[in-house]
Amino acid sequence: MGGQKFQYDESGGTFFYFILSFLALILVPTTFYFWPRKKKEDPTTKDEHCNCDGCKQKRITMERSDPYKHKKELLVKVLIVAGWALLAFLTYKVSQFDYEMSNFDPYEILGVPLGSSQKDIKKAYRTLSVILHPDKETGDEKAFMKLTKAYQALTDDEARKNWEKYGNPDGPGATSFGIALPSWIVEKENSVWVLGLYALVFMVAMPTVVGTWWYRSIRYSGDKVLLDTTNMYWYFFHKTPHMAVKRVIMILAASFEFEKRHNNQVIERPSDNVEVPALIRELPYLNEKCKELPFARSYSLKARAILHAHLSRLPLNPLTLEVDRQLIVRKCPYLIQEMVSCVSHLIMLAYARKIQRLPSIETIENCMKLSPMVIQGLRESEHPLMQLPHMTKDLRAHLARKYNTRNLQQLAQMKPEQRRSALRSLTDEQYNNVVKVLGQMPLIDFSMKCEVVDDENSNVVTAGAIVTVTVELVRRSMSELFGDLTAKEKQGITESNENGDEGDADGEEATDDQPQQQEVKVKKPPGWKPKSSKGNKPKAGVKPHNRKLAAAAAAAAAASAAAAAAAAAAAAQTAATSTGVKTKSSKSERKAGGDDDNSADEDSGAESDNDASEAAADDDDEWEKFQQKINKREKLEGRSKVSHPVHSPLFPEEKHEYWWTYICDRRSHTLLTVPYHVTNLIHREEVQLKFTAPKWAGMYVFTVCLRSDSYIGMDQQLDLKLDVKDPAAIPTEHPQWDISESESDHDEMQANDSEFTTDSSDGEDEDTRKRAD
Repeated sequence: MGGQKFQYDESGGTFFYFILSFLALILVPTTFYFWPRKKKEDPTTKDEHCNCDGCKQKRITMERSDPYKHKKELLVKVLIVAGWALLAFLTYKVSQFDYEMSNFDPYEILGVPLGSSQKDIKKAYRTLSVILHPDKETGDEKAFMKLTKAYQALTDDEARKNWEKYGNPDGPGATSFGIALPSWIVEKENSVWVLGLYALVFMVAMPTVVGTWWYRSIRYSGDKVLLDTTNMYWYFFHKTPHMAVKRVIMILAASFEFEKRHNNQVIERPSDNVEVPALIRELPYLNEKCKELPFARSYSLKARAILHAHLSRLPLNPLTLEVDRQLIVRKCPYLIQEMVSCVSHLIMLAYARKIQRLPSIETIENCMKLSPMVIQGLRESEHPLMQLPHMTKDLRAHLARKYNTRNLQQLAQMKPEQRRSALRSLTDEQYNNVVKVLGQMPLIDFSMKCEVVDDENSNVVTAGAIVTVTVELVRRSMSELFGDLTAKEKQGITESNENGDEGDADGEEATDDQPQQQEVKVKKPPGWKPKSSKGNKPKAGVKPHNRKLAAAAAAAAAASAAAAAAAAAAAAQTAATSTGVKTKSSKSERKAGGDDDNSADEDSGAESDNDASEAAADDDDEWEKFQQKINKREKLEGRSKVSHPVHSPLFPEEKHEYWWTYICDRRSHTLLTVPYHVTNLIHREEVQLKFTAPKWAGMYVFTVCLRSDSYIGMDQQLDLKLDVKDPAAIPTEHPQWDISESESDHDEMQANDSEFTTDSSDGEDEDTRKRAD
């Protein structure tokens, strides 16, 4: 009986099979994902592209941003083609392997038909042996051995039996299991080299690669920002609660992404010692004499000068400072978003009494303002019309003076012939560029809906309830307004002043648990400070009503678990009270209508049917809301960052439209919700903003804001009027709690009846049966 034998591959057959399978497993997905493909450009999109000088230069810059792109694509193609060539060679090699006993047929080897006589078999053997004998010129040793075995299998009785039983004239052989590794790996003379290779790969190369990756990854946050930069933002925004745009630019320029030690892409040249001081002299508002670190360092001063030059649209040396400008501007959107995140977290920490200084709403809004300024290369004081190509200050002044055109929407609503007449100083090509860019700009339909989720009456807001504001954004193009004079103009964001005179709200006086106000030029007394008995008057410029409103808004912004629990308890109390009222009214009706029992039963039946239908409708509504929540959660998990491209000739990369939406109180300069960053607005998006209602009843007016991170003049705001009611009182009595004496006696009798039998009850049952007999 044949045994089993394990051996390393001597001829290379199994090893080639292993390499062939492994190579095919890698080549197929690699070819599918990494084969360079040219993007199919729609010919209509080329016509929509702006052909101004800035956009042309930007496209050239984007093509040159990766100078080794074509070489990389060529290298990838060569490697993939080489892999497929190797796969074809291995396939051919494996197909040529000779497994002589895998399919042994003696009749086929001898070339005789099945059932031939011994005479024909011998004749065929003699003929082929003369040809295949090794001593002959046409001889083949392997073929001659197979021929001999085939002849023996047909002429020798024992060999014929072995072939018929085992398929081999030599009888059963050992089952061989080949290991798909060449035998030289386990040979003694090669053991040192094999161990050295293992040690090099698993003990040196792999730990080095993993350590390098880990060291680089822990330096960055999830938004591609250095952790050192984030810590610097936290420090300075906490140090200066009220910060102007100029100060925000200084902090942005001090980011460690612009320092050579933290970023290898930064280039330091000897020419910077000449070009940077010359650029600083052209910028009088740079504050280059600041001695505060890190603003006084050379990298920060250089980045600050380049940023101000970018905002002023000053031409720079294309070989030196222009390259640095592109590097700095390219990283600004990520850094500004990190600023907004840091300030919003500081505000929430201040509401939770974790830090003392409360950053003002102006600080976070100045960070948001800086984003479109950097994208468009314009200062805060510049007009939104300057975002259009070929637009000059003289032409903008002409539009405002003669045609009273003061924003982009008014320019889009002009009739085509009137617009062409107003821009007659431009050539036809330049005018077409203006119309293309203007038509592609966003027109946002901004609406909202306020409700209290998980409450019986979602339209009533009680003190301390969790208010959910659903913001709906519908994106349209400005081209829809061409020649449409009936469209209403969007309401832009109105900035609040220091005293907070805008808006209106009514509420009760401040109590002891109100948070402290943020620091402004005119110091306000803290809202939690009790009034003195001497009746001191407040300081000039500070209104008591504003102080009260600020405390209420700050209390509304601090979303705590206690407030949520109070809201849930209030909802339960309201439901219980309403149930009690209905029960009492039904009882009084039954007492009053003692003679009309039948009609009362019919009315109650109809009411029960209505209640059942209303309950079913409520269940359907709740199920739909639940499904909507699940769908929104899935959308948030897979949220993309692709929307609509932005016309930004001075930004070195393709930028897409992003938006911030949040709720604030203009009167008290407070932020109620963390700004939500909308990055996937293509047609329509819904965003939910949640905050805690004020603790005091009254009428409050908050502001729901929408800000663009790419365009100037696209901001909008809506007034949110919140009528806060006092929560329902806790019920002390309920009709269901009133139990009559008869009902209590009946309950006691039922309680005394046990479902288990006792000894006494068994005796009583026996006596009863005997008397019956």
